[in-house]
Amino acid sequence: MFIRISRPAKALFGATLLAAGALASAPGLAAYPTQPINFVNPYSAGGPSDILGRIVSQNMSKILGQQFIVQNKPGAGAAIGAAYVAHASPDGYTMLIGTAAAHAVSPLLEKTPYDGIKDFKFVGMIANIPNVLTVYPATGITTVKQLIQESKAHPDKFSYASAGNGSSPHLTGENFKLVTGAKMLHVPYKGAAPATTDMVSGLVQVGFMNLPAVLPFVKSGKLHALAIAASSRSPTLPDVPTFAQLGYSGFEGSSWYSLAVPAKTPDAVVQTLYSALANTMHDPKILKQLAAQGIEPFLMDPAQTKAFIIKDQQRIKGLLKAAHLIK
Repeated sequence: MFIRISRPAKALFGATLLAAGALASAPGLAAYPTQPINFVNPYSAGGPSDILGRIVSQNMSKILGQQFIVQNKPGAGAAIGAAYVAHASPDGYTMLIGTAAAHAVSPLLEKTPYDGIKDFKFVGMIANIPNVLTVYPATGITTVKQLIQESKAHPDKFSYASAGNGSSPHLTGENFKLVTGAKMLHVPYKGAAPATTDMVSGLVQVGFMNLPAVLPFVKSGKLHALAIAASSRSPTLPDVPTFAQLGYSGFEGSSWYSLAVPAKTPDAVVQTLYSALANTMHDPKILKQLAAQGIEPFLMDPAQTKAFIIKDQQRIKGLLKAAHLIK
């Protein structure tokens, strides 16, 4: 397990890696935090963002000496939770675990009551999680090639689940259809947990879900994993090939996760939160927990995170246009 982190972030991390006591006594920061912090997850409970968010927030809580209260506010492609945080008081007591859907996709797909970038200050990037193509075993589909062929021969046969409109699994599914010509109906949910539940029951036959959501069901045989949309195989599912290994080069799909607060939050507060996040993402116990879920740490400082999201929004815009989801 490793942490991808650029040189500027390494330098910043070295300057800001602080113990809980140092955080409390830092000049100008003595008054923060003095009360619990609302940690908003824009998806339903039990999904990858919930799993990751609880692992990270619990450790940040220990460092900062205040409770993190997880609030699930799912719906509208993560826009409901994102809007809630964007319009919250900019005092550092309301934070969003964000995704591409919240910050980049939903604002492109529809008119949202917030700007995915301008209405936030980014605390940092946390992790990157690959998507996995899974099928309901009763379909009899055992390979990606077979799924493509069957879907073309029977266009109304397969539906694929995602964590919601604009989510990474949704974009991965649409890209898969675009690249391979597969025919499948998209069924959006309010998060990975309810989507996975319907996949396991056979109500939908296919899914492009974040690895943590489907991992226990793949291991138990309730879902069959055909391929992982990553550059390399996952240590948690070493027998599952990448799409590239199956001959579908350049096809990758993953979800990044960030932390953000309202735009007018003081920089000193943002720095305190980033310091706690950096401590967390260098904790061997936390890295072990993340690895067990197939989650890859992807730490970036506030400035790098904003630059990354702006660039990724442009990439996503191109994909949405190619899939005829926007003009």
